[in-house]
Amino acid sequence: MQRLIKAISTLVFKLAQFKLVISDARGKSITQELKDRAAQPLLGSKIGDIIDSSVVGISGGKMKFTGGSDKSGTPMRPDVHGGVKKYVLLSRGVGMKNIVDGNRIRKLVRGNMITEEIYQLNCMLVEGSLPVKVEGPSKEPATK
Repeated sequence: MQRLIKAISTLVFKLAQFKLVISDARGKSITQELKDRAAQPLLGSKIGDIIDSSVVGISGGKMKFTGGSDKSGTPMRPDVHGGVKKYVLLSRGVGMKNIVDGNRIRKLVRGNMITEEIYQLNCMLVEGSLPVKVEGPSKEPATK
């Protein structure tokens, strides 16, 4: 009985954990990991939503969700609604490799909603800029 209660409590209190890849318009990107309570505001958002970037620690900007994948590597598609995994008939786009025109393949993809099963989220800064890393003194080899 205690094992059952412990198993149910771990399922109920499991909090989200995301790996965010945040890019800007110049092509620069940073990776940030959000765990537990810091990740809670992102749950329920969808691909294409714009949120305040202070949620992830970047002040004075907004960011847009552009995609992601779950723990097994299944990509998120913006045209599949909800947070479910579905087999969808695809001819091109996210989750497809280049194939001959006219061919369609049924592939497993995940919906556009951010849930606890999502592992990586791709975001783009719409306003603001990425934080600048301060580099320490460089170690140059001694020359004679």
